[in-house]
Amino acid sequence: MIITAIAAAAAIHAGCDLETPSGEPGCTRASVDALKLNDLQVVGTHNSYKLAIAPKQMALLRAVDPKQADGLDYAHPPLVSQLDAGARQIELDLLNDPQGGRYASPLAMKMAPDLPYDLAPLKAPGMKVMHVQDIDYRSSCPRFTDCLRQVADWSKAHPEHLPILVLLNLKEGGLKVPGTVDAPVFDAAAMDAIDAEIRSVFAERELITPDRVQGRRASLREAVAAGAWPTLKAARGKVMFALDAPPEQVAVYRGQRRSLAGRVMFVNVDETSPAAGYITLNEPQQQAPRIAAAVKAGLLVRTRADADTVEARSGDTARRDAAFASGAQFISTDYMSPDARFGAYRVGLPEGGVARRNPIR
Repeated sequence: MIITAIAAAAAIHAGCDLETPSGEPGCTRASVDALKLNDLQVVGTHNSYKLAIAPKQMALLRAVDPKQADGLDYAHPPLVSQLDAGARQIELDLLNDPQGGRYASPLAMKMAPDLPYDLAPLKAPGMKVMHVQDIDYRSSCPRFTDCLRQVADWSKAHPEHLPILVLLNLKEGGLKVPGTVDAPVFDAAAMDAIDAEIRSVFAERELITPDRVQGRRASLREAVAAGAWPTLKAARGKVMFALDAPPEQVAVYRGQRRSLAGRVMFVNVDETSPAAGYITLNEPQQQAPRIAAAVKAGLLVRTRADADTVEARSGDTARRDAAFASGAQFISTDYMSPDARFGAYRVGLPEGGVARRNPIR
């Protein structure tokens, strides 16, 4: 059975779109569905919720820090539009707000009133989604649960989609400028609240979780090394979450668990950890050997094709090309579509489509 599945998968040709196989020889649904989740490569977006900073507020920021202004001068359409365009990985920045209203009076809005923006969603308790409170606060879904519902509704409307990875960054602290507000740390209660908000939107059957992948193995790392990721047939229509966080936040999320028992999210952790299943390696040129090794070891890897608007402004595709060649399953970008102000730079699979065979698996 396993040998037959491997042989079928090996017959898939390079131009086959794994989400919607054509049915022609080398691109049949049966051969595609025999692949495992870690055998694909897709494009995703970075800070997927982010709206443009309002013009007057951007001008104020540019007068103070031109380099930072350049790095923040990008935006994305609504999450549903990104999913429609083929994104199968999105990224959300979370800020803890258990009482509600903590971020509902941004300093930039007070200093430079500009385009209308509805602050009412920020007044309710619960996790908030924004890039930098006080200066880069505009979000297409300010509440985490609103973002989740948009993904869930799209998923239900497209039940044959390949799995969607949702990356979460947890923001703490602030700008240390008079009139700004700090984001509280994510303690154990806040970590539990993240899982609870996810589970309030997604049923267990709609998720790919660490427990599902680990099964009866002693650790998640052992399971992924043994090829325990679900097949694409089993993974279609599902969503998975990964905590893209530094070690100290990952440690709070794991608690005393050896792996990730009972948790919703995979975690960004060193490849040797018992909890290893996912890792963020954002530099595809410098980290190419490590990315390739992680992929060959069975891990899921996210890397970035561009950052801080640099590649879009210069038109340099070296980092993008390295990202695709690296074997990372998730290639994140700010430019699924070009920014007309900068030029033609964009990121899409070289053969087109939503998903392709992983180049090194």
